[in-house]
Amino acid sequence: MESASPNNLRRLLFKYRSYTPIPFLIVMVFYAKPTVASLLVGATVAVIGELTRFWGVSYAGSETRTTGNVGGTQLVTVGPYAHVRNPLYLGNILMYTGIGVMSNALMPYLVIVAVAYFAFQYSAIVALEEEYLGRTFSNWREYASSVPRFIPSLKKYPARGSLMPDYLRALRSERSSLIALSSVSTLLVVMHFYRRPV
Repeated sequence: MESASPNNLRRLLFKYRSYTPIPFLIVMVFYAKPTVASLLVGATVAVIGELTRFWGVSYAGSETRTTGNVGGTQLVTVGPYAHVRNPLYLGNILMYTGIGVMSNALMPYLVIVAVAYFAFQYSAIVALEEEYLGRTFSNWREYASSVPRFIPSLKKYPARGSLMPDYLRALRSERSSLIALSSVSTLLVVMHFYRRPV
């Protein structure tokens, strides 16, 4: 049955990838028991995740937020992409993990389940995206064989082209992510200082 095919599942995950964190956030807030330590450690991880995203978007641009067909007008191999093929998805996982640690909700089970789910989701999405990249760009195979998918390499892929980062464009593109991260972090800080003892 076509509607249940792996390809359609991957496209569905790609289309709705911005909404899949919501159930985890709801559970996280409901069970949140933040402490000073969890807030500090989690915030550090979350900020590293957002900075990774920001760095990636400064090179790749707003194309990274498309929810239609999988595609791209260029193969970006500079900046963070010279060390890891999917800096935005890596940044997301770090950010979600950091928020989970900040909340201290159902630790460590909620974080483990969330990381496992997003690893599955992004692996499926990346497989779909890489099929497109392989068909579209002649240097894809060389790049993919040199740069890891999710775990950054210290070895830098040789620079190709003259693509420069656009930090102002990245800031505009990341506005919703920054607002969401700030809002959730503020909520958890407020919950820590104003929660009633059980």
